Amino acid sequence: MIQTNTRALETVLDRISSHGGQPALIWQGKEFSYAVFSQMIETWVTKLGQDGVGRGSVVGYKGDYSPQTCALMFALMKVGAILVPFTSEVSAEMSSFMKIAGVQFLYDFKENDVYTLSKFPENDSPVLVTMFLERNRPGLIVFTSGSTGKPKGILHDCEMVMRKFQKPRRAWRTILFLLMDHFGGFNTFLATFANGGVGICPESRSANAVAKAISDAKASLLPATPTFLNLMIANQVYRTHDITSVQLVTYGTELMPDTTLQKCLEIFPNAEFKQTYGLSELGVLRSDSQSKESVWVKIGGPGFEVKLVDGVLWVRSESNMVGYLNAPSPFDSEGWMCTGDQVEMKDGFVRFLGRKSELINVGGKKVYPIEVENVLMEAPNVNSATVFGKTHPIMGQVVHAQISIIEPEEPVAVTERLRAYCNERLALFKVPIRFTIVNEDDHHNSRFKKVRREKDASQTT
Repeated sequence: MIQTNTRALETVLDRISSHGGQPALIWQGKEFSYAVFSQMIETWVTKLGQDGVGRGSVVGYKGDYSPQTCALMFALMKVGAILVPFTSEVSAEMSSFMKIAGVQFLYDFKENDVYTLSKFPENDSPVLVTMFLERNRPGLIVFTSGSTGKPKGILHDCEMVMRKFQKPRRAWRTILFLLMDHFGGFNTFLATFANGGVGICPESRSANAVAKAISDAKASLLPATPTFLNLMIANQVYRTHDITSVQLVTYGTELMPDTTLQKCLEIFPNAEFKQTYGLSELGVLRSDSQSKESVWVKIGGPGFEVKLVDGVLWVRSESNMVGYLNAPSPFDSEGWMCTGDQVEMKDGFVRFLGRKSELINVGGKKVYPIEVENVLMEAPNVNSATVFGKTHPIMGQVVHAQISIIEPEEPVAVTERLRAYCNERLALFKVPIRFTIVNEDDHHNSRFKKVRREKDASQTT
């Protein structure tokens, strides 16, 4: 019999209401206390009842972190609804996502924090959601990116996710950078308020806007992707904004190039660096970097187990998702999931080598993109590099590279210089056969995660 209590959620909500006049949120330069934030949550609880939202209701909301959206999320959990967050980045897919999730209500927020409510009684509830309602607990539905196929709807039990936050930890002044429709963003959101921290909402997710938010609010924690950190370096935001208040930078969702990490140590002189790891299906594991200069990390912690099978990481988690709404379960009979991440292990620490799906097979020889990217980003006049495989009739695949450069340079000269640079440092089969010069923003998607596939090239040689 599945327990139906919400003890972890109640613990966190009680803790939120206990912080009184302490700052909870900074939005558009205005500070909101925990007392005000708690009242906003209660106002939303009343409003939800008036709108017909209650236990088991599937509720979508579209926007970004703000006083109203943050309060709404806690209110929805308090009334036992199922949360379905959306951002503007998925506008084109929202109609499909809403049908997959069976969204019945949608709160659409504008930039000034006002909203409109739409109802969708015609949407059918997914079978998994109907079964989940027997738990009598709030849920969360997020969607995979769909980079390797059709996006999958993932259902989580919010009580299970919240359990890791029952024990209070250090409070941080946190930049709410990771998008709220991503599990990592939801995890950061919970961690911030469950521990009595301050959620800082940047005006946008440009490098300068985030740096300004750090400077203005004296942020102490920056959760980001390696790609975004590289953008901060490329834009030299440390020259125009004081970002020395940051004491911890957490990074994940993709591999960290050694060159980027070393540069980050310089622009965040007072910060520790911590690699994080998680998947939307499994949750976010506890992690402990070997040192702030190292990409070796120990992962796991209470509620998680890890193992390696043929160099690929498998994880078993107490806070596993309930399941996919529109796909078969990825877990084996013992509850283990193959992550698809290839790693090497040493003394209890792991180093991520890359996704198995991104491995380049050149005539039967393996090439990890990150190895080539590290070499390219050490070369003169290179800001960023993205390496990927392209089909070849004889070799199976060959290595291609997209790069962005610091100062203008003739494409032919760039290719000749970088090919010679790589030839001195890499085995011949790892050297890119083609270099394409692209804009800095062409390396990543809207979540600032590197995309290893060919894009429309501005200059190719």
